[in-house]
Amino acid sequence: MTLGRPQAFLVDAARTPVAKRNGGLKDIHPADLGAHVIRTLVERNAFDPSAVDDVVFGVCDQLGPQAGDVARTCWLAAGLPDDVPGVTVDRQCGSSQQAVHFAAQAIMSGTQDLVVAGGVQNMSMIPISAAYTAAAQWGLSDPFSGSTGWTARYGDEEVSQFRAADMVAEKWQLSRDELDEYGLESHRRAVHAIDNGWFDIEIVPVIVTDGVVDTDEGPRRGTSPERMAALAPLRPGGVVTAGHASQISDAASAVLVASERAIAEHGLTPRARIHHIDVRADDPIMMLTAPIRATHRALTRSGMSIDDIDLIEINEAFAPVPMAFQRELHADPDTINVSGGAIALGHPIGATGTRLLTTLLHALERTGGRYGLQTICEGGGQANVTIIERI
Repeated sequence: MTLGRPQAFLVDAARTPVAKRNGGLKDIHPADLGAHVIRTLVERNAFDPSAVDDVVFGVCDQLGPQAGDVARTCWLAAGLPDDVPGVTVDRQCGSSQQAVHFAAQAIMSGTQDLVVAGGVQNMSMIPISAAYTAAAQWGLSDPFSGSTGWTARYGDEEVSQFRAADMVAEKWQLSRDELDEYGLESHRRAVHAIDNGWFDIEIVPVIVTDGVVDTDEGPRRGTSPERMAALAPLRPGGVVTAGHASQISDAASAVLVASERAIAEHGLTPRARIHHIDVRADDPIMMLTAPIRATHRALTRSGMSIDDIDLIEINEAFAPVPMAFQRELHADPDTINVSGGAIALGHPIGATGTRLLTTLLHALERTGGRYGLQTICEGGGQANVTIIERI
């Protein structure tokens, strides 16, 4: 297992079902959602939880129940030892993917050995972009207005993911019919995955007041080309519709990242090695294109080509994102989001990074693939890339 320098390994990965907005998880406190997956990792792997060096969790819109360092709150809500610290990360949609990167970097540096990394978001409880507009009561409308440096560079350009999605569609000449078909295929793949039990092993059911939430709620079995075609664009004159966009959702997810020393000391079984981690940025106005630049960089720096990658998970913030990625990277579409993506499964922002990683790990194990690549477009025009190698 030793490869000449400290390595970071994925020991386990778990997630809650991804619930629709105002769906089965709407009343579950974010700390309890996060605690649920953290507790699962500890119990399934039977190690002393005091051995955890840190808990790194991603979340956006840090208000109310998602404020106050939710990573720490999740750990304590799980009933685990109070000597383990926690830190909360906000890299927008890639927050929990960045949490994994911080965990891996700590282990690769030799300063830590066992880290829980994950994320949580209850978008029913705290609406999307609530933190973005929270200071309006003090006359501060958004994060950019009033910054002389920002205005000098970008003027008063609209900073909007909806505008960005239309910009990407226009640049790559993606037609409405192509976008509709992509959205339909995301639902088809997700329904196929559910019906074949692909997610059963990665989902930890959540007990709620009136029963159990044990299945992703977003995929639509009744979606049809006619229904897709009937949807109006999100912006006047635009082409992107709600049928091409990720769903607002509630969920939590987490992974256990360990060093070789921790694996030996605690009798853990590694399932994958973190082969390469990277992050890069692009135009903050177009916003959604950074996965292309970041993946080119990651492949170059790791000495790999896209053909070495068996499976790819790229977040479907909007259909143009994976479609442009596929064209620019010349990736086989049959390797991309094989179980469906966020258009069907939802995008619980802070939890999506480790939700994708959890699904990628299990998909590699199911198919026998060796290398998996994960990437997410993020606010500010950024993107993380994670390449894992199944053991």
